[in-house]
Amino acid sequence: MNDDSTTTISEPVPRPVGSLGRRLVLATLGFCLLFTLATVGLRTWTAWQNNLAEMNAELALIDQVFRSTLSKAIWEMDSDSLHSQLDSVVQAAPIGRVELRIIRAGREPELVQRQRGEQPAEHRAPRLQHQLTYEPYAGASETVGELVLEGNEELLWERMLAEVYDIVITQVIQSLLLAGLIMWMFNRTVTLHVRRIARHLTRLTPDNLDRSLRLDRSPKRHDELSLLEGGVNSLQAKLSAYLERQHQDELALAAHRDRLAELVEERTAELRAANVQLEELSRSDPLTGLANRRQFDEIKEVEFRRALRQDQPLAVLMCDVDFFKRYNDHYGHAQGDQCLRMVADTLQSVFARAGEVVARLGGEEFVVLLPGVDAEAARRAAVRLQQRLAERELPHEASAVSPYVTFSIGLAVLDPDTMDQFDQLLHRADEALYRAKTHGRNCISA
Repeated sequence: MNDDSTTTISEPVPRPVGSLGRRLVLATLGFCLLFTLATVGLRTWTAWQNNLAEMNAELALIDQVFRSTLSKAIWEMDSDSLHSQLDSVVQAAPIGRVELRIIRAGREPELVQRQRGEQPAEHRAPRLQHQLTYEPYAGASETVGELVLEGNEELLWERMLAEVYDIVITQVIQSLLLAGLIMWMFNRTVTLHVRRIARHLTRLTPDNLDRSLRLDRSPKRHDELSLLEGGVNSLQAKLSAYLERQHQDELALAAHRDRLAELVEERTAELRAANVQLEELSRSDPLTGLANRRQFDEIKEVEFRRALRQDQPLAVLMCDVDFFKRYNDHYGHAQGDQCLRMVADTLQSVFARAGEVVARLGGEEFVVLLPGVDAEAARRAAVRLQQRLAERELPHEASAVSPYVTFSIGLAVLDPDTMDQFDQLLHRADEALYRAKTHGRNCISA
C-alpha cells in the first residue's frame, strides 16, 4: 500500500518595516535631551551666580543706607533708635539675618541679632560683613561695632526656582519643535521617495527590467535621490544585459563542458605531481634540524608585514661561530658537524618561545627572528645565548679569542620609518655582525 504525502512550503513571514524618519526623530530627541540637560545645567549655574551677585549688591546697598545711622545710634547710645533701625533692616526682603556686634571701650562686646524666620544650617546666600565707624569730630574716627548681613536664602531659592522653571520650559519647547520639524522635513523629502523606490524594487522581475524608476520630483532637483534614481535604472539596464550574456554563456558552456573536464583532469594530475614534489622538499636543515633558508624566507615576510601592520617591534640576530674554518681544519669536518649540532641545540634551548624562529642560513651562520622583541630585550637574549654557549665549554683550541667555541652576534631592530622590506633589516643585522667580527669577535654589535 502506497501513501501519498504532500509537503507544503510556507512563505517566509515578512519582517515589519520600521520607519527611518522615526529613528531619526528618536535620535534627534536623544540629542536634544542631552543638549537640553547640558544647556539647563549651564544656564542654571549662570542664573545662580547672577542671583548671588544681585543679592550681594542688594546687601551692599542696604549696608550703605543703614551704616551711618547705626554708627550714630551706637555712639549716642540711643537704644530705641538702634533697635528700630535693626528692625527696619531685617524687614528688607533680601535680608535673612542681621548681627550687630557693639564695641565699647572697657566693656565686653554686645551682640544684637535679628532674624527672618528659621534659617537653614547650611547657608548658601551671600554674607556681608563690615565694621561700623563714627566720626565725632573732623579728623577722628572710632570703631563702634561690626555689622553682619546675611541674605535671605528662601528668597534666593524662590528666584532661582522661577528662573529654572522658565529655562526648562523654554528648552523643552525648543527641542520638541526641532524634532517635529526634522521629522516633517525628512518624511517629505526622503522617506516618501525611499518607500517608492522600495516598492519599485520589490516588483522587479527578469521580465520587466525595462520598466524604469520615476520619482515624482521636480527635474530641477539634482541631489542624492536623483543619483539613487539614476543608479537603480542603470543597474536594471546592466542586469538585463548581464542576463542576456549569461544565456549566451550557458550555451557556450554546454559546448565546452567536455573539454573543461579534460582540462580539469590534466590540471589535477599536474597539481598532484606538484604536491608530491613539494612534500619531498625538506623544510628543515638536515644537519641541525633547524629551519632551513627556504622556511625562513617564508616566515620572515609574514612576521615583517605583521610587525608593520600592528606597529610591533621585530628583532633579528645574525650569529656566526668564531673561527669555524680553523675548527674544521683542526678537528675535522665530522667533528665540525657535531659542533654545529651542539650550537643548534644551544640556540633552540635559548629561543624556545612561541613565534621565535631559529634558522641555519648556511655553513656556520645562523639567524634568529624575534617578533615582538625590542632592542633591549634582544640584547639580553643575545647575552643569554653567549652565556649558555660558554657554559657548554665546547673546546676550540684553534680559536684566537677563547679556548671554547664562541659566537659573534649582530643585532638589528625594525625601524618602520626607514624599512619597507625585510632584507633591509637583515642587511642591518649582517652589517652589525661584520662589526662584531672586526671588533675582536665573541661580542654583540647592534
